Amino acid sequence: MPDQTNMPETGDDLLSGTSAFRFAGAKADGFTALMNQSPQRVLKPSSGPELPELVGKLHDELIDSLDIDKLKAADPMQARQLVEQSALSLIVSHDYPVYGETRQRLVSRVADEVLGLGPLEPLIRDQGISEVMVNGPDTVYYELNGIIHMSDIKFRDDAHLRRVAERILAPIGRRVDEGTPMVDARLPDGSRVNITIPPATPEHTTITIRKFRTDRYRIEDLVQVDTLDSNVAEFLGACVTFRLNILISGGTGTGKTTLLNALSAYIPRTERIVTIEDPVELALQQRHVVRMEARPPDMTGKHSITQRDLLRNALRMRPDRIIIGEIRGSEAFEMMQAMNTGHEGSLSTVHANSPRDALSRVENMVLMAGIELPIGAIREQMAAALHVLIQLTRFPDGTRRITRITEVTGMEGPTVTLQDLFTFKPSGYDAEGKVRGNYRPTGLRPTFSEFLAVQGCELDAAMFLTGAER
Repeated sequence: MPDQTNMPETGDDLLSGTSAFRFAGAKADGFTALMNQSPQRVLKPSSGPELPELVGKLHDELIDSLDIDKLKAADPMQARQLVEQSALSLIVSHDYPVYGETRQRLVSRVADEVLGLGPLEPLIRDQGISEVMVNGPDTVYYELNGIIHMSDIKFRDDAHLRRVAERILAPIGRRVDEGTPMVDARLPDGSRVNITIPPATPEHTTITIRKFRTDRYRIEDLVQVDTLDSNVAEFLGACVTFRLNILISGGTGTGKTTLLNALSAYIPRTERIVTIEDPVELALQQRHVVRMEARPPDMTGKHSITQRDLLRNALRMRPDRIIIGEIRGSEAFEMMQAMNTGHEGSLSTVHANSPRDALSRVENMVLMAGIELPIGAIREQMAAALHVLIQLTRFPDGTRRITRITEVTGMEGPTVTLQDLFTFKPSGYDAEGKVRGNYRPTGLRPTFSEFLAVQGCELDAAMFLTGAER
């Protein structure tokens, strides 16, 4: 057994190998509470196995009796009232064996089936749920507060699930079939949806919906939930305001877009911002924003708009700042070029598990551009373009934290050199299974301090001092 008192030095170590369990040993009771916690039930189970069948039967009868033209002319609230009244009338006239709360649930479920996304509607309406994941007709999961739970929701069969998938895509003019068994799209409300059907997923149709959050997290909100502390927030605010190029790195669901949105508040209101995304997710806190969105090929395989196309065009739009929601491919080359030729203050995100991995990912994506450049030249471009790397990690308790803030300091031989400025030091779990820890400066001052000072931003030397130095 490893020594359970040995704590990982950085947040990245927390998720590698067995270190998560060594970390948990710092407070075993808290870790046990986390692993054994009961899923928070946001939905009541359907009362009896017969309810899904009744929903299907009543739905079929209702479709035949509804005045579709009247329904289309009504606003959403009126349309739901019409459907619920018609459903209730059918229940009474056909003497359905349901009463009280079960009857009301049946009426609501049928209205969801006619007007919405069927069984998924309760999850879609719940503002606390950030992601909905359907693995098959009997397995529906949702993410709440960073933790994945299994719901009680079930579809009647595969055909029912497939119909709901097609209904999701119909309003946005997309379709899924054997020729196109995978679809990734943005819904009218801004949510992202991914749908797969056989043969891409041989067993069942799958639906994954990442809901678009209408609330805009401020940096103060992220400090309150311990994504970072006030000292780190002050430092990052100065970096954004005075036009350093920042790359936010992290895995899926670590909060990269949320942090980028929050940091955008530090961009002066006098600046023109162009955002490039695939699909649109950002909700920046400025008014002068031009939003650009990539587009996949149509049914003929033509008319696509790539992020690289958008970035090339954005450079002709007189931007003060260019923000790419996520660097994914060959646009990385144009991004490095822009950062090096007068478009400082750019921000973007990338999927990576450490700052060093983030640079490797960008390097590989530059190579995808098909530009004949030696590796050394690419690394020199990255070293000159990027100033700060921010690493985000999602912990086992569902919390997202900045675990490392790293400066790109230049080149040493063929290697891009990095130095950590701040790290998150975990200290264990509390009695409720929540990760505890604090943010610590490494004692190193950033090499760009003089650059900021010339612009009138004097960073407080105390923010970089370690506890022993203070």
